[in-house]
Amino acid sequence: MNKTFILCLVALLALLVASCGKEELDFNNPDVELFVKQLKAGTYKGKNEKGVVEVPLFTEKDIPDLLKYTEDVTVISSFPSVYNTNSGKIRLSECMMWVIEKIRRGTPPSLGCKMVLVGAENYEPTYFLSDKEVLDAAAFYRRWWENRQYPRTAWTIDPCYDDPLCGSGYRWW
Repeated sequence: MNKTFILCLVALLALLVASCGKEELDFNNPDVELFVKQLKAGTYKGKNEKGVVEVPLFTEKDIPDLLKYTEDVTVISSFPSVYNTNSGKIRLSECMMWVIEKIRRGTPPSLGCKMVLVGAENYEPTYFLSDKEVLDAAAFYRRWWENRQYPRTAWTIDPCYDDPLCGSGYRWW
């Protein structure tokens, strides 16, 4: 009886360990927290309906959750997208803003989840934003989203209503 109990306990523990390690992200109905967790761990393998590893299909309802990670400048090993070149240091914060831009525009904002200064002469890594500048860009995104929560009327005069980076001095590479 003692041996049977131990075998059952070992089997139960093995089942628990196996089920905990395999959280699958639904590409068409993704969970932001799970996506971020997998990006940080380097385990994201999500594929679209064509089998291409790509950013999941987030929608406008996900923007508040994505904004929570725009101040996280953790460097991640890769970021999935058929458009992304992954050149240079990849910060989670920039990638979350990139996803927000993809939702906002309906298309990817750039070839990689990198921002540069508006007057950059070229796209060498020396023109990519510093951590401090990325956090500043994140503040622009938060303000943009907060302002979008107010109804737009005929009296609304805000040239930046539809552009989070308006007036920031930053743009997508």
